[in-house]
Amino acid sequence: MTFEDLNLNKPLWNALEDMAITTPTTIQQKAFPVIMSGKDVVGIAQTGTGKTLAYLLPCLRLWKYNKKKVPTILVLVPTRELVKQVQEEIERLATYMSLDVVGVYGGTSLRTQSAWVMEGADILVATPGRLIDLVMNGVVRANLIKKVIIDEVDEMLNLGFRHQLITIFDLLPPKRQNLMFSATLTTDVANLIDNFFDLPIRVEAAPTGTPLENIDQQGYYVPNFYTKVNLLNHLLEHDATMDKVLLFAGSKKLADKLFETLEEKYPEQLGVIHSNKSQNKRFNMVNAFKAGESRILIATDLMSRGLDISEVSHVVNFDMPEEAEDYIHRIGRTGRAEKNGVSISFIREKEMEKQGEIEQLMKYNIQIKELPEEIEIIEEEIPEEQERTFVANISLKTAKRDLSNSAFHEKKEKNKKVNKRISHESKMRKKYKKPKTRGSKSKRKRK
Repeated sequence: MTFEDLNLNKPLWNALEDMAITTPTTIQQKAFPVIMSGKDVVGIAQTGTGKTLAYLLPCLRLWKYNKKKVPTILVLVPTRELVKQVQEEIERLATYMSLDVVGVYGGTSLRTQSAWVMEGADILVATPGRLIDLVMNGVVRANLIKKVIIDEVDEMLNLGFRHQLITIFDLLPPKRQNLMFSATLTTDVANLIDNFFDLPIRVEAAPTGTPLENIDQQGYYVPNFYTKVNLLNHLLEHDATMDKVLLFAGSKKLADKLFETLEEKYPEQLGVIHSNKSQNKRFNMVNAFKAGESRILIATDLMSRGLDISEVSHVVNFDMPEEAEDYIHRIGRTGRAEKNGVSISFIREKEMEKQGEIEQLMKYNIQIKELPEEIEIIEEEIPEEQERTFVANISLKTAKRDLSNSAFHEKKEKNKKVNKRISHESKMRKKYKKPKTRGSKSKRKRK
């Protein structure tokens, strides 16, 4: 099938021609007629299979000019990076249409983004929290939304957006078209569909967990962080095809440590992004990587869903992911648009169980290769790799404080008081400076 077989209009045709896109992917072929029918749709497709165009093309084909310039199409995504990328994709597709799109997300001025929306928007791309802010401030009229698209819904639920999504569904009008796209269909996703969708039609490009056929999946058993660094350096030096490498670390702390370790060897060729980095820094790092100005981009799983980067030559799993599904999302960043790609996993002994879970999900075995002989095996482990032992019910004596070098001053007189019982007679003596008597008759007689 080609795009000629789809009911596209001339503006969309011209835009696709400018983008040099001629053939629809499987998910685009299957989703287009169902979305055009107006029914609710649940699309299951892996990262890199063209999900964004799968929902944008039919929605833009059905869009009608609105003089009021208020959002009638809502796209919800989990990260600010994905907001920007979906917004840019819509702008490219709408080049020959009188359509305005605005992207909004948290972490920046609500007043500024409110002004953008109030200037006029036909399509709104938003993260859940920022959308609720705009609705509660009266900037967005949720009752005018006719189509709501939730992209990467499984990741939204993983990130804790369940409450926000339920709030948004309650704000939207009952009569609307719901479109949901996800790489995996988890129990949480299924529950959300059951509660808020109206007899949705499921469109699936490939079974969940099926690896992309054009990705060569390789792996190495590597004992620790520093040996992994040695192997990575060896591969980068000896494989000229590794010209655009997306490298996944297990945490923000490990991502920063890896960046610091590699920075001296690869100056100006290296970038790192995670949620602790500022918005501008993240955008600049991604843009430099997209443009080919940097060779290596270090990321965490949180950022993996927000990256839409073409022509990634290699994905390197420096650390194996916690969830098997995340492995699919990671490697899907290479081998896109029917091009070949390579994924390389560095697997510690403790991660072999995760490897088994991933292979079981994919029904496919990662090809394990021998470590090159010239790789130096480092014995030292970083703190995150060391065993933690916990000893319970041990009481330790508190060490005496050494006050020899401490600052010390005499107490004030009022603070030197010691609580002690003072008799009434003593009080009187102190007050009157002489013995207090009651005029005893016997004493008078003696006088």
